[in-house]
Amino acid sequence: MAMGRFLFWLTWAMAVASAAAAQDFSALARVDPATSRIADSGEGVEIELGLSQGVPWRLFTLAEPPRLVLDFQEVDWTGLQAEALLRSRRVRSVRFGSYVPGWSRLVAELAGPYGIDSAGMRVDETTGRARLSVRLSRRDEDSFAAGSGAPHDPRWDLPEPTLPVATGAGNGAGDDGRALVVVIDPGHGGIDPGAQVPGIDEKAVTLAFARELREALLRGGRVRVVLTREDDRFVSLERRISVAQEAGADLFISLHADSLSEGLAHGATVHVLSPEASDAASARLAERHDRDEILSGVDLSGTDDEVTDILLDLARQETQPRTEALARALVEGMAQTGGPINRRPLRRAAFSVLKSADIPSVLIEIGFLSSPRDLKNLQDPQWRARLARGIRNGVMNWRAADLARRPLVRQ
Repeated sequence: MAMGRFLFWLTWAMAVASAAAAQDFSALARVDPATSRIADSGEGVEIELGLSQGVPWRLFTLAEPPRLVLDFQEVDWTGLQAEALLRSRRVRSVRFGSYVPGWSRLVAELAGPYGIDSAGMRVDETTGRARLSVRLSRRDEDSFAAGSGAPHDPRWDLPEPTLPVATGAGNGAGDDGRALVVVIDPGHGGIDPGAQVPGIDEKAVTLAFARELREALLRGGRVRVVLTREDDRFVSLERRISVAQEAGADLFISLHADSLSEGLAHGATVHVLSPEASDAASARLAERHDRDEILSGVDLSGTDDEVTDILLDLARQETQPRTEALARALVEGMAQTGGPINRRPLRRAAFSVLKSADIPSVLIEIGFLSSPRDLKNLQDPQWRARLARGIRNGVMNWRAADLARRPLVRQ
């Protein structure tokens, strides 16, 4: 962390601590849309957020792409619309929502390297209402990059999402006497809504279906199930994979219900990991999923090196045939319960959430919010129940075949 950025940030943290001594910050603060805006000011950007009360907060910038991140403990964003908040040509987009339990986040994607000039929260002594003001101005690329990066301070660092508790039934999932551990990953969440149509967010659709799929799997017995998120919270792609590894997952299923602006896709599809996408639509979806991660304020400074990638690729050579078999079993299971299945149900793309080297991992698009037919199906409980049964049947058929093949696998 650059010393200049640390001193600025520490000064703001101390100011918040002083305000906290004069006011109880334990209740949830509500944003005031009428007094909140992001607008151009002179050659820079001005951010004003009106809050029902003061809360502890912090801010920092990230590069590639340039972003401003504001964290709060914590804010209710109800009533705030991104389109109404954003009135600046120097800010490309803004998103806000829950991040991890107890924390909220706002991320503004900047049109260029705009650094922080000043920031402060004023709390009205009479009403208790608060106003956060941030001023940004243009920087050169080098100085912006040098001053960017997530701060690290044990007093303020956001907690790691806790590992969900596995739920299960039965005493084993095959002739090895061990329960099958299935990790279900509801895509998006919290600050990242995923695809959106009027009144419906992808993050809500995937969470609802994940809970229904969990119940279907548990009713089949001999299965333990872990969800990467149990509520509307943000979970990073890296953390989703870590949850599967920590749970000792036998397989990983990521659920999505995307929207495609070009063309009209229908029906469920199953994706497996591949460096080369099988089609243009899958490539666009994979790119957008990674971009959603970036625009949620994730710091990508600590990425895998080339040697690590090579070792992971070698490990995936053992896992890939099992993953392909899982994908085929899922397609067959969903088709047998009535689908509808996309006319090209098996697809490949470089989805980051599928990159666990030792766990068969698939991504299921249960439907597309951009398709009127799929949208109607996704809102139908009976249709979702049939789809969940189809996925359950595919999982159990794959498990039986995988156990039968196990003696033939090189140890």
